[in-house]
Amino acid sequence: MKKIFFFFLLSLLALSNAVYAQKIADYLAPAFPSDLVANHKGDAVALVFNDKGSRNIYYGQPATNDFKAITEYKGDNGIEIGSIRFAPNDDKIYFVRGNGNNSKGEPANPAQLQYTTEQNIYSLDIASGTIKKLAKGTGPVISPDGKLLIYTQGGKAWKLNLTEEAPTVQPLFFSRGGISSLAFNASGKQILFVSNREEHSFIGVYNFASNQVSFIDASTYNDTDPVWNKEGTHIAFIRTVNIKYEIGFTPRPIAAQPWEIRLAEVATNKAFTLFKADEGAGSKFVGDLPAVATQLIWTNNNYIVFPWEKTGWMHLYSIEPNTKKINHLTPGIGEVESMRLSTDGKTIYYVTNISDSNRRHIWSVDPATSNATILTQGNKIEYNPVLVNNGLVYLQASATKPSWPVFQSGGNEQALAANLFPTNFPTNLVNPKTILVKATDGFRAPAQIFLPANYDASKKYPALIFLHGGSRRQMLEGFNYSSYYSNAYAVNQYFASQGYIVMALNYRSGIGYGLKFREAANYGMAGGSEVNDLIGAGEYLKARTDVDGKKIGLWGGSYGGYLTAHGLSKRSDLFSAGVDIHGVHNWNDEEPNFAPWYDSLRFPAAGQVAYKASPVFTAKGWKSPVLFIHGDDDRNVPFTETIHMIQQLRRQKVSVEEIIFPDEIHGFLLYKSWLQVDEATFEFINRKFKK
Repeated sequence: MKKIFFFFLLSLLALSNAVYAQKIADYLAPAFPSDLVANHKGDAVALVFNDKGSRNIYYGQPATNDFKAITEYKGDNGIEIGSIRFAPNDDKIYFVRGNGNNSKGEPANPAQLQYTTEQNIYSLDIASGTIKKLAKGTGPVISPDGKLLIYTQGGKAWKLNLTEEAPTVQPLFFSRGGISSLAFNASGKQILFVSNREEHSFIGVYNFASNQVSFIDASTYNDTDPVWNKEGTHIAFIRTVNIKYEIGFTPRPIAAQPWEIRLAEVATNKAFTLFKADEGAGSKFVGDLPAVATQLIWTNNNYIVFPWEKTGWMHLYSIEPNTKKINHLTPGIGEVESMRLSTDGKTIYYVTNISDSNRRHIWSVDPATSNATILTQGNKIEYNPVLVNNGLVYLQASATKPSWPVFQSGGNEQALAANLFPTNFPTNLVNPKTILVKATDGFRAPAQIFLPANYDASKKYPALIFLHGGSRRQMLEGFNYSSYYSNAYAVNQYFASQGYIVMALNYRSGIGYGLKFREAANYGMAGGSEVNDLIGAGEYLKARTDVDGKKIGLWGGSYGGYLTAHGLSKRSDLFSAGVDIHGVHNWNDEEPNFAPWYDSLRFPAAGQVAYKASPVFTAKGWKSPVLFIHGDDDRNVPFTETIHMIQQLRRQKVSVEEIIFPDEIHGFLLYKSWLQVDEATFEFINRKFKK
């Protein structure tokens, strides 16, 4: 009898643990790491952990795996931390805490804090833990001798003398235009910057000795991404032609005037074109791939590394200024997403999906020899590499575990700060598999399929399609490196755990699959061709013998909300419910948010195409119930997009529910907002399908 009772208790315990694990909060339990940086000595790293809304800087030595929080901010207050910088002698960390402003100059404050949440620069003494607020601003840069802090605020450049006990803020220099991209040369005697003049931009240099600003090779073009050479005597930068009325969210595979790299001597202001992209593929400069602060790197052995899409894939190339010889550094099928220079100034570390299109891995390459080495491989996702003594630290995720810092040394991997990972994280996650879905126009779009853990092919399951935003995004075969999409991946796993077949659709116009896929014909404002991928995905699911064709739902945010609305408005017979999170519903209302000059009345032809590519155009066919979610301080998608769509649907007697977050932004800042969004998404879909 005792044995029976003992096994009964064990069964109850196992059942209670299984039930406990089936909460969305458990899938969101791990802190999300970001802003990983190494100190100059290479013996320590710092990073930010966002633990259920409490954001703090953690510091430790990878060799001893001894990590601790060196800030003590508590509570889900929605205040961001970033821009971590080590002082030259590694005794201090400089960082920015606070939130950016909306168009009215108001910093985000979704927690309704009764004090300002504006961005400020702080210094943190590592030994004592003393934190000092230095100035209102962003983008801190420390001089090579550690004596001067420069930064931007309000589009202007400012400075602080760090040798003073109570330094006062002073203008760094006076100049028209919006100032950005501040960078000291090696001697610390000159500062490089970009001056944005709206329809053109200049590369500028400020000289401390003469207290003068000079502009390098000024022109009518847009000059960006400047970088010093090792000696601080020359500057390389990217030059592109300004197109005054270039409508966004439309395919632009080539440019009428290819972009180029200019090289200038500072002392003489003499400049020449070092490199010019060929016409055709790669002639259009893509400013957000790779995703780095500057698109150029000038190595200590005099090679300039740059991205180019010549092959139809975003790859890295190097050029030696004296010989002008170009080396292709990263051949293969896939694209480079980020890059950084090693501490010795000679090696490039980069993150790519070359050889593994639905994941990310870390490589290194010598720009002089083009010898590339893969440093991480397998079925995990690695990114944000930083070089440390005797190894490499990076962030790593997998299909069953969200992003976490890892130390690789001697071929072995060790999770850092493993004691911080929650013990209640679910263990029943599944491995998604990538398939190709045939769109209604014949296009092939990749998608990841999640099957329930106890999948039975003889059953019929409800199904769900997740649609990412961007559209310059890619869902992977694992937790995403973006906190937004890491949360979304967790929700997809939760749906699978609750008996859903889930598809994460990588529709055309996203990244990861090359130029032709990203710049697909007629996508976005040019016609919404990516809707064909969505409908094809729905038809694919309906045709599966393991799917209940009457229970196929949609959910997604931003661009994903746009496609959710499209699916429900065009094919309510196919998609029976949806959750539309801060979605775009009328391109003609959305585009002015990014291009204030845009007015559909000024561009009637483009405006008509954009309107027909919008869900409002087909909304009369919308019959399926929908849940709208939006924060009313959204700086990406105007809140009015949701207001107008809801009003139209209610006039049509469509079943509409809404969750509105006062003062939340596009990428929700509060953990409780994320949790409510994710729980409400499941509850709504599950309630409608159970009916």
